[in-house]
Amino acid sequence: EVQLVESGGGLVQPGGSLRLSCAASGFTFSSRPMSWDRQAPGKRLEWVSTITNGGGVTTYADSVKGRFTISRDNAKNTVYLEMNSLKPEDTAVYYCRMGVARGPGTQVIVSS
Repeated sequence: EVQLVESGGGLVQPGGSLRLSCAASGFTFSSRPMSWDRQAPGKRLEWVSTITNGGGVTTYADSVKGRFTISRDNAKNTVYLEMNSLKPEDTAVYYCRMGVARGPGTQVIVSS
């Protein structure tokens, strides 16, 4: 059974940083690309970033490019999202995704 569990969310001031983690199990982690999505209150689910199985290629939504960094540790079956220069519009529930499987999410609130 695929399991994805996000952690690291919280309340942060504008301009601050957070690092999200997603622990994966139930599949061969090193063989699959991984993604992060987010959903802001009252808005549609939005793709944020994807990393290839080996970590050599990363892609980002324009809204986070230059501020967020996705990475992975295949030895730990974990994918990360480093978020810097956070803005209030980054407030959302952030989800880790493998294919169509998604974790329960972790809440990020950017507010002063």
